[in-house]
Amino acid sequence: MTVANIIETTQYLTFKLDDEVFAVDISQVREVLDFTTVTKVPRTPDFMRGVINLRGNVVPVVDLKLKFDMPKTEKTVNTCIIITEVNVEGEKTVIGALSDSVQEVVDLDPENIEPAPKIGATLKTEFIKGMGKRNDRFVIILDIDSVFSEEELAIVEKAAGQRLSGEL
Repeated sequence: MTVANIIETTQYLTFKLDDEVFAVDISQVREVLDFTTVTKVPRTPDFMRGVINLRGNVVPVVDLKLKFDMPKTEKTVNTCIIITEVNVEGEKTVIGALSDSVQEVVDLDPENIEPAPKIGATLKTEFIKGMGKRNDRFVIILDIDSVFSEEELAIVEKAAGQRLSGEL
């Protein structure tokens, strides 16, 4: 989805990774959890921190900071897991995303959203839906469906499928 596709005011859940504010379309957010014990799954990418037991379901948890080449998310009183629904080849997959803190739900009008910056061919920004302007700051609006490649999500799904909820 591009900025041109955003034609009406949309609500976004904003959250922080280090000092940057990111946002994801609220329609793809199921809930926000306090940080809980994450069970590491062997032989998975570094950005996959492990899995959690969410009401009897195994949910993979990813560290967006590692995915974005930032330092690993450290547990604090504000650390949260944002439970999102990601579309993979037409099917919804539930993934938990670590964040340093959740801010608020905001309304962003289309006129306050700029296209993602074009920074040459080597820097990939296809996972950025746009740059929202709010209170003299930019909010990086993520296209959560494009943050991870299909191959990465297949690895995450396979790892989560290998864990039985009784083991957590």
